[in-house]
Amino acid sequence: MLPVFEVKKDIPIDNAQIAAQNDRLLHRLLTPPEGVTPMRNIKPVVLALVATYLLVAPFAFGQGGNPPASTKESGKTSGKGMTAAEQTGKSSGATVEQQINTLTDQVVQALLKGDTSFFEKYYADDAMIIHGRGDQYTKAQEIETFKSGAHKFEAYDVHERKIHTYGDTAVANMEASAKGLINRQPFSGDYHVTRVWVKQKGNWKLVLYQVTPIAGASHQ
Repeated sequence: MLPVFEVKKDIPIDNAQIAAQNDRLLHRLLTPPEGVTPMRNIKPVVLALVATYLLVAPFAFGQGGNPPASTKESGKTSGKGMTAAEQTGKSSGATVEQQINTLTDQVVQALLKGDTSFFEKYYADDAMIIHGRGDQYTKAQEIETFKSGAHKFEAYDVHERKIHTYGDTAVANMEASAKGLINRQPFSGDYHVTRVWVKQKGNWKLVLYQVTPIAGASHQ
């Protein structure tokens, strides 16, 4: 007759103890009684080990084991409300190029959505913004023109980008097609775009944003 193990929920699971019990069980079952060949004991051995696992596994998870990948717990994010740029910046494995790439993508989204909270957070207080017709704006002026609707982007597609780093300074150069309003005047065309980022107190800040029409391309 096979021994029966009782597992109680209020008793912490000791994996080493369970392994020892399994070893003892296996030894007993592999030692056949007189007149019984070892082959006849194989099925009881398998059944006993499977039964022990089925009893122990549910409580092992309950004692703090790793949940399966499909559970809600394992799918939780560790960002704790941070933006993609903040997560990238704080990641020890992220290079400067990766951080600036993330910020570049977020600038584009902020322009399309008119998200002035992004400008407030990531533009340096003395940032200089120069748009395609040569109009120059301060951070405060740029934010106000977006809030009033004087600036509005309908489309913004980046075709290529290059990022150069110089210590705590990074220069992002790209070619982009854009369409929208600048100071309530419609514009569209292909442009060279340069953004200069400087790390201040551990955070990247945009200090210069300049747009220049690409020579020979059509513009409005």
